Amino acid sequence: MKTLWTGTSGFGWALSLTLLGGCATVAPPKELLEARKSYEKAQAGLAASLAPAALDSAKQALQKAERSFRDTEDSAETRALGYIAERRARLAAAAGETAEADNAKLTAENEFKERSALELEKARSAILTEKQRAEEERLRAEAEKKAREEAERGRSEAERARKEAERVAAAALASLKEMAQVKEEQRGVVITLDGSVLFTSGKSDLLSIAKEKLTAVYRVLKDQNHPKLRIEGHTDSVGSADENRKLSLARAESVKAHLVSLGYPGDRIQCAGLGPDNPVADNGSAEGRANNRRVEIIVNPAR
Repeated sequence: MKTLWTGTSGFGWALSLTLLGGCATVAPPKELLEARKSYEKAQAGLAASLAPAALDSAKQALQKAERSFRDTEDSAETRALGYIAERRARLAAAAGETAEADNAKLTAENEFKERSALELEKARSAILTEKQRAEEERLRAEAEKKAREEAERGRSEAERARKEAERVAAAALASLKEMAQVKEEQRGVVITLDGSVLFTSGKSDLLSIAKEKLTAVYRVLKDQNHPKLRIEGHTDSVGSADENRKLSLARAESVKAHLVSLGYPGDRIQCAGLGPDNPVADNGSAEGRANNRRVEIIVNPAR
């Protein structure tokens, strides 16, 4: 009887065959036994899934060695074929391990690439964020600088406007002083016009010279953007107080009417007839009575 072996794909584990001519057992050569062992190891390892072509080549070589052993038993050809089969089985096992190592290497490389890409993206994002912060800081600093400059320009312009207004007001006051008596009082700037220059005695109609003076006053007040006015008429104490109040009011209204005819807004002018109630001099003398006969224009009155 001689013992034949095949792998799990073929003939079973061990078969006992009765040989014609006797009952002696022929042992497989060492090379064939090693080939069987190496193939089993390769088949159970990684080669089955990772190197199937190499494993199939080893299987075919082993089958060829088994057929030689069946036909010629322990011959030189059987040993040579067994050696070849054993080498191919080892190569198949090595191919499986190599494939696994390559896969592991590829996986590691891919993971490394992914980590590197993620870290690069994080670094890029960090750089971008830093640039954005720097740009935002720059824009904020520029905005603050611009705001400070605009505020400074505003203050400078306001100061220039204030000085210009003061200059214009001073010039206007000087112009008024050239044509009438002007005083700055608590109740406002008071322009006093002599009544004898404005009206004939006992009348409220403006004289020609009065119109000229009032026109000059109008030009100055117009340049001051038409401030509010209070026009007060005053008389001396000669005659009835009631009649003097009526006359003084009529004269104040005549002054207003002339200013309005020149373009002064009527709603910015208030008139009052105070008659003899607010004398500025003694009515006992002719000079005192002349000073009391007057018209006062209060600019921007306090009341």
